[in-house]
Order: sequence, then structure tokens, then C-alpha cells
Amino acid sequence: MSSKEEAASEGEILVAKIGGSTLGSHDTTLADVVQLQVNGMRLVVVHGGGSLISEWLARHNLPTRFEQGLRVTDDESLKVVVAVLAGLVNKEIVAKLSSLGARAIGLSGADGGVLRARTLASKLGFVGEITGVNTAPLHSLLDRGTIPVIAPIALEWEGEKPSAQLLNINADGAAGAIAEALEARWLVFLTDVPGVRTGEGEIADSLSPEHAAALIGAGVVQGGMIPKVRACLSAANAGTRCLIVDGREEHALLRSIEGRMTGTTIA
Repeated sequence: MSSKEEAASEGEILVAKIGGSTLGSHDTTLADVVQLQVNGMRLVVVHGGGSLISEWLARHNLPTRFEQGLRVTDDESLKVVVAVLAGLVNKEIVAKLSSLGARAIGLSGADGGVLRARTLASKLGFVGEITGVNTAPLHSLLDRGTIPVIAPIALEWEGEKPSAQLLNINADGAAGAIAEALEARWLVFLTDVPGVRTGEGEIADSLSPEHAAALIGAGVVQGGMIPKVRACLSAANAGTRCLIVDGREEHALLRSIEGRMTGTTIA
């Protein structure tokens, strides 16, 4: 696909999912976010922070355990998860964006009921799956030229109203649900691998949703790539162009939107 075909149009929404593995002292992702906003795009940033959560759990002598790639989150672990994601990581990203000249506001998915969820499985503890997205607060911020920075924490909803229970949400799933609900033009996953590998071991340049789903079913897509691809499948239903790229490369986000970045496109 040519750069002309990939080029962003003013006013289009881009959801960028960033993780701790791709953010460092020399990272250019947040600078790219600011530049794309200057270029006229409207951006939402969704972040993870799994490695930092594990570090802080260890500091508190709390175990880290995963089931099918999801962190088992008991009551004590949830306190650390919320503090790290909605506190430390979220506000560090907001501070960096602010220092680069952007207007950014940090939220968790619990704020304004942005992310509604139900408990996924009792064996996982306070881990949720998203059942709905309230886009009104996001549109309000975007309309004011502000970048929402969202931590993947949700409120548990019982019927038509929330309980007081917070739930830990997979950040990839959160990004996909938000992109789908906003009918975003773009969803970009900035990760620590160059893309989705096919059965032959090569990085796929592009995949149809059907082919991507087949790769999951065949066990070719594994581990942490599964929630990313599943999120892309959900967002693709809303016409979103999804990219999975190596966020460790310089200006990966900007180059992705300009059509100059290698990786995997699912659309």
C-alpha cells in the first residue's frame, strides 16, 4: 500500500496502544503522538504496564501468577495494579506528553464509566472482560483538542448500573474495544516484536480478519500476540485499520501512519 493510500486525514481518530516494553528514555512514541495531533489527527492513548506491576508486586512480597496469559488478580494484587496503572504509569505518560506541548488528561477506564466490564472467570480473581464503552467522555476530550490517556482499569457493571468493584483489564483488549466503539480510523499496537508471524515463520505484511482468526485457531499466533490480534479483529468490524508494529524502532508510530513502517496490517 502506498504512502498516499495510508496517509492520515485531518480529524480521523487514532487509538495507539503502548506498553512498558516499548517506552524508554530514547523512545519516540509520545513525540509521534504529539506530531500526529499537530497534523490534525485526534488521538487516544491506551497503555499497559505489566512489567512494572510485577516489579511492585515483588516489592510487596505478593506473587505474580498468570493463567492463559492473564494476570491472576486477588484483592491485594488489585491494589497494586490500580496504583501502578492508573497512578504511576498513567501520570508519567501524561507528564511526558505535557512536556512535549500536548494537552493530555489521564483516565482509568473506571473514570466516567468509560470501560464497563464483567468478571471474566473466578479463578482469575478481579480480572474483567469489557462489555461496553462509554465514548461520551472521550469525544468530549477529543473535541477540545485533548489526548485521553487511558489505564486499563474498569468498573464492574451489574445490569444497568456499576458496582463499586474495580477490575483489571487486558490493555490490548481495552484498546480494541475503544477503537471499535469510537469507530477509529486507526488502531496501532506498539509492541516489542516486528509483527505477526505466519505458519512459515515470516512476518505477515497484511492479514484479512479471516486469515488472522485462522492463525489463532491453528495455534500459530500464541502468547501475548493473541489478545492483540483478537483486539484487531474486533476493531476491524468497525472499519478500523489495525497495525501491529515494533515500537522499539524510531518513530514507529509516525512511520506507520505514513505507510513507511514494516509490520502487520489487519483490515
